[in-house]
Amino acid sequence: MRTYVKLIRPAEWVKNVFVLAGLVFSARATDPAAMLLTGLAFAAFCLAASTTYVINDIRDREHDKLHPSKRNRPIARGDVSVRQAGGAAVVLAIGAVVLCFLLPRGFSAVLLSYVLVNVLYTYWLKRKVIMDVILIAVGFVLRAIGGGVAIGMPISPWLIVCTFTLCMFLGFGKRRCELAVIGNTAEAVKHRASLARYSHDLLNHLTSVTAGIAIVTFLLYVMDRSGHQPPFDKRYLVYTLPLVVYAIFRYTMLIESGRVTGPTDVVINDRPFLITLILWAISAVVVVYWGGVFHRWVGVGH
Repeated sequence: MRTYVKLIRPAEWVKNVFVLAGLVFSARATDPAAMLLTGLAFAAFCLAASTTYVINDIRDREHDKLHPSKRNRPIARGDVSVRQAGGAAVVLAIGAVVLCFLLPRGFSAVLLSYVLVNVLYTYWLKRKVIMDVILIAVGFVLRAIGGGVAIGMPISPWLIVCTFTLCMFLGFGKRRCELAVIGNTAEAVKHRASLARYSHDLLNHLTSVTAGIAIVTFLLYVMDRSGHQPPFDKRYLVYTLPLVVYAIFRYTMLIESGRVTGPTDVVINDRPFLITLILWAISAVVVVYWGGVFHRWVGVGH
């Protein structure tokens, strides 16, 4: 059982927290119905993500054997056969489909798009430089959209852009980690074909550019007053900017060191980064639910 748990990578489910954005930023975190729908959407994305992870591991089992850490994955090690892994993927996919029947119709289309993007990534675009990271970022955007669709919340275009650029930053950072961990470029290419076109200098440049764009689009989102507005003044989120900047710069520092393997490793194992995320989440909740009260209490004008 432990082998199958390792196969579906539950640690990677932390990426699905983007599904919760709709619940938090619609100020409905205390609404039992919205909480239930968001929980179902989160579970559906976890099952769908694990399905794609298994498919990816089946497809890349020979390449994973060349990676210093991925060679310990169950399929690469031979602990789980391809046939057994395929059966697990079918069970996970069925579970995701069942959950879709409990959610609004539009959610099924978003989840299907997410799976198709990941399959396209696994079988083709993961070997295309830059496009591989763009597809990863699109997957995160679909998570955020799915959370909004689940509770009927319109998603701000600026929030979509902010999510996309932030996840591109994380994706290029992961490629930087892979080069640092594997070391030799020839060995890196054996593991991931797209690394043949990436270099340390290029990835440093791409992470710097996307980090800057992510911060700017975050500010544009919180200051934007056009279109549909959430039931709170999101301009108060500007007070969380120091935490956003620190988290981005901390991640950049860690990937430069070569001691981490990617975003999930940073979130799980780097305490300062994790504390920053928790503080930002708490701050965002305070802003959403009590920002106006605090603003009036301190007497700050608009």
